[in-house]
Amino acid sequence: MNVGIIGCGAIANIIASRIVPEDNNIEIKYFFDKDIERAENLASFAGGVAVLDFDDMLNDVDLILECASPDSVKLLAPKILEKGIDMIIMSIGAFMDKDFFTKALIIARENDAHIHLPSGAVVGLDGIKAVADFGLKEITLVTRKSPKSLGKDIDTEEVLFEGKASDAVKEFPLNINVAATISLACNRDIDVKIIVDPKVDRNVHEITAKGDFGEFKTITMNHPCAANPKTSMLAAISAIKLLKSFDETISVGL
Repeated sequence: MNVGIIGCGAIANIIASRIVPEDNNIEIKYFFDKDIERAENLASFAGGVAVLDFDDMLNDVDLILECASPDSVKLLAPKILEKGIDMIIMSIGAFMDKDFFTKALIIARENDAHIHLPSGAVVGLDGIKAVADFGLKEITLVTRKSPKSLGKDIDTEEVLFEGKASDAVKEFPLNINVAATISLACNRDIDVKIIVDPKVDRNVHEITAKGDFGEFKTITMNHPCAANPKTSMLAAISAIKLLKSFDETISVGL
């Protein structure tokens, strides 16, 4: 499987360093970034090709992995899906725009393309999907991040946001993709609280779900990427596992 990457930042670097074609039948061949130097550096490291125009990769890839931004998804995904090319999208917040979600879904269906959304920086998504249509009555996300990860200089805990996921991803488009992931998994605009906490040095996500099935809670305490504290290591790892799963004979979990 030939793969192209859009966005050559921290997540792309982690993924490219962990995918070995000889082991996984996956070759990351093309790299695109608005900063061509970043694309060239990663392509050189991974033995691929940096492209100035993302169109240059479209005739030689089976899948494109987006690691850039919600705006990049909205700009580039329609053209990729129209070519019948599958996508893994990391900037899941783009799909909280209902009009864009519908547009992307229609284009993908018409062109036999598939959109894959990794579980990202949280655990428990399989359970959320399982109960979504079976008596789920309440689901909330409380996220705690360090001041550094949010570009803040404070020494006391502060609630930065409290409201719906759709509003959270607008206000923090590069920080709260997990809210979009959970919302899409259960097909509702979940309640979100974002706290900046100087006592934590990890990105902490606490999910609580209640309903006819009972109740469950997950707490994920992610180490941030050294190159970008806004990004959790687990987000990159989930994309790596998703890529490798395409070659598996037996699939475990949802």
